[in-house]
Amino acid sequence: MGKIKGKLIKRTAKALTANGIEFTTEFNTNKKILGNNTMPSKKLRNQIAGYQVRLNRQK
Repeated sequence: MGKIKGKLIKRTAKALTANGIEFTTEFNTNKKILGNNTMPSKKLRNQIAGYQVRLNRQK
């Protein structure tokens, strides 16, 4: 069983997608995309990148 993502992760991921940032199904690629933006922490960046992978695989 995986960990449940918090509201902050989900809300931020949806906002980034709504702003027109294109994410892929590769974690490392998403991590680099988010690295260009100003992220408050490495842990938050990695969680958002992982959540975006999960969302893109569901599409």
